This record gives sequence, C-alpha cells and structure tokens, in this order.
Amino acid sequence: MRSLIILFCLAIFLCACDALNSGSSSGTGSGSALDLNLFPIDKDKELGNQVAGEIANDSKTYPLLDETKYAKAYGHIRRITNKLLNSGKLEHRNDFDWQVKLIQDDKTLNAFCTPGGKIYVYTGLIKYLDSEDDLAGVMGHEIAHADKRHSTEAMTRDMGITTLLNIVAGQNQSMLVTLAKNLSDLKYSRTHETEADAYSVQYLSGTNYRCNGAASFFQKIQASGGSQGPEFLSTHPDPGNRIQNINSQAKTKGCNTTASAPDAQYADFKASLP
Repeated sequence: MRSLIILFCLAIFLCACDALNSGSSSGTGSGSALDLNLFPIDKDKELGNQVAGEIANDSKTYPLLDETKYAKAYGHIRRITNKLLNSGKLEHRNDFDWQVKLIQDDKTLNAFCTPGGKIYVYTGLIKYLDSEDDLAGVMGHEIAHADKRHSTEAMTRDMGITTLLNIVAGQNQSMLVTLAKNLSDLKYSRTHETEADAYSVQYLSGTNYRCNGAASFFQKIQASGGSQGPEFLSTHPDPGNRIQNINSQAKTKGCNTTASAPDAQYADFKASLP
C-alpha cells in the first residue's frame, strides 16, 4: 500500500509537470529534466522478455541467425557487446540480463535494444559499416536507450496515469503484453536521441574503440543522401547536427578518436556471416 501511495503522489507530480510543459513545447518531443519514470527496473526486464518472445515467434519479420551454424559470427558480436557492457560506464550493467542476437536481413541497416537489455543487430548494418569502431558506436547508442531506460520513460510520459499505475502495481498484465508488441512504434524524443549519442561516446571511451564511432555511421548515411539508411533514420531522426555533437562530446572527454580496431578482425566478422 505504501508503494502505491508513493506512485500515486509521483503520478500527481507528473501531471503537474505535463501541465507546466504544455505551453512551452518546441515541437521536438518531450525529454526534459521534468521527465519521470514510474516503472520499476523489473518492468523493463519483463517488457524486454516479452519483446524477445515476440521476436523469437516471428521468424518472418525477424529471421534470427542460427547460433549453432554461425557460432563464429556470434563470437564476434558478443566480443564487441562485452567490451561495451564491461566498459565500466553503464548504470544498469548488473541489473539487466543483457543478450545480443543477429537478424539475418542484408537489406536492413538497423539495430535496436529492448528495455532490459535485449540487443538485436541486423546483418545489413554489419556489412554496410566499414569498421568495428563504427558498429560499436551504433551499438553503444542502442544500449544507451536501454541503460538510460528511455522506453519506459517515454511510456510514463505517454500513457494514462490509471493504466500506468495498474501495470506498475502488477495488474492489467495483458496491457504489458500489448505494450511489448507495440514497442517498436514508440518514438524517442530528440532529447533521448541526443542523450543516447552522448552515452555512446561515454561507453566507447571505456574501451579501445574510437569513442566517436557513431559519427562515422551518420557521415556515411549523410554522404549517401540518407537513401541507404531509411530503417534506422525512421526511428532515429537526424536533426542535422548529430555528427557535430558526437565529435564535440568526444573532444570534451578527450577520449581516443583514432581508429583502433583491426580491419582484418572486422573483415573476418563480415566473412563469417551468410
């Protein structure tokens, strides 16, 4: 009962925050210092497990690469993932059950991470990028969305208070399943995207990767006129200054911006894919 009272008070505060923001929206989406997250950590994990189950049962939309047949490819992607997770920079490194899966789709240039740390990377993205530093940069961005709990923060912002409190209290679990199915439709605010870019730099700064690796992806997309990356940019809108912001973050941190991952190693990763 005490926890519900606390949640109810937070809900009232959230409504007050929404009222304060209603007259000052800039049109770039929510994501200010007034953002709250009423979901406990366990709900992030539960949502992630629900999404992972939906993906596993939908092989037409998400053709997961067979882990036994392509053990070498999974060895590479897990090596990269573990470097990022063990950078010492993640807030929820030990709170989430972090996992990574490969989706066999060479036409899709994308990656995403569910709440609770389920990471998915498309083979098309791996083959499109030029170095392991670049891939680590994009993955760092996606990991940041989970580590900073952007999905459940956005749900706190977008959902009705009564529905939210029921879910947090363990009621209306069917709604949780529905949320998991529709999670891909949830849009991050520009503030969330900027924060994920910044944390990508921070995560990579704790590794031997070039800490501004994510900037190279956007530079390549920009050079192609954006025509080669619609899947990623449809959910990660580029406000036009992300490359500059990422490089500025790297300069501020004074972290390594010189390519350090062996090209031969990334070439071997690509060759291990179907």
